[in-house]
Amino acid sequence: MITSDMAGSDKKTIFVTGGAGFIGSALVRQLVLETSATVVNIDKLTYAGNLASLVSVAESERYHFEQCDICDREAISRVFRDYRPDAIVHLAAESHVDRSIDGPGSFIHTNIHGTYVLLEQALTYWKTLDDAKKAAFRFHHVSTDEVYGSLGDIGAFTETTSYEPNSPYSASKAASDHLVRAWHQTYGLPVLLSNCSNNYGPYQHPEKLIPTIISNAINGQPIPIYGKGDNVRDWLFVDDHAHALRSILAKGKVGEKYNVGGHNEFSNMQVVGLVCDLLDELLPQSEYNPHASLIEFVTDRPGHDKRYAIDAGKIKAELNWSPSETFESGLRATVQWYLENPEWHASWSKKGFDSQRLGLRQ
Repeated sequence: MITSDMAGSDKKTIFVTGGAGFIGSALVRQLVLETSATVVNIDKLTYAGNLASLVSVAESERYHFEQCDICDREAISRVFRDYRPDAIVHLAAESHVDRSIDGPGSFIHTNIHGTYVLLEQALTYWKTLDDAKKAAFRFHHVSTDEVYGSLGDIGAFTETTSYEPNSPYSASKAASDHLVRAWHQTYGLPVLLSNCSNNYGPYQHPEKLIPTIISNAINGQPIPIYGKGDNVRDWLFVDDHAHALRSILAKGKVGEKYNVGGHNEFSNMQVVGLVCDLLDELLPQSEYNPHASLIEFVTDRPGHDKRYAIDAGKIKAELNWSPSETFESGLRATVQWYLENPEWHASWSKKGFDSQRLGLRQ
């Protein structure tokens, strides 16, 4: 549900770290196109960042791009001095579980140390503000449901669920969550936290599940399914998530955290089946019909969490947010977008992405 938050963003200057990433770019596009906010996109442009996702706003006078590393204290300090933000939405992170298994060091550095640097610079800046601006300032840290660990067949994560991360990625995000809370409790920095379920939609990195299914299927390549394909996730359309972030930023209570979910629990095998069915429908002349014939079961990811599910009751009750898209409507829009934008995958090939399987390190 889209609420009128959205006045809460107007006339403000908002930093979005990781704004060239999947979720970050969706938020940047919304803020520039739907509000009067000035948006500063702070992104290092690692493997996960792609400015092609921001072409629609790149020429706006209210959009600014700063290519810098959140671990670089001097660069972040300069950006604060130059733009003097009213709020920060912190999305910059190393975020792929398979990559964290192969190389955990960069996840520790960016997700933990980078968040520390950003918090310290935000705190230093916040202390210089007058009382009114101090009271209005927000540091919104965006995290994942993976910090909670793995669920059994029943139950759902709430905001009070204990943390039990099982991968280097989720452990690094759990640590960053704790740092943000500590900077609020110890120093008074006005923070907000949110933990989301699996995002999907247009502009997603091609190594993620749904883009991988689509790309491999239309090119007649095997569609890899980890293990038995029975791992369950709650799927959240990325534009719904961006609206949720805007609602939290505008109306969330300082120091509180909000779980953001799509109310769409599906196993990986079900997701693959639904995507293949859509491709069969939308590409009836494809030589690879039925596309499900391309499914290939592969070695499971080490420590693969069985099930995630989000209880998004708090954000609904307190902020009147709920997702607009069902999984069926969001998935159809997503598949159609990828079919209509083949240059998207090509833009990643130019960045060196080669679809190599990751996450097999033992």
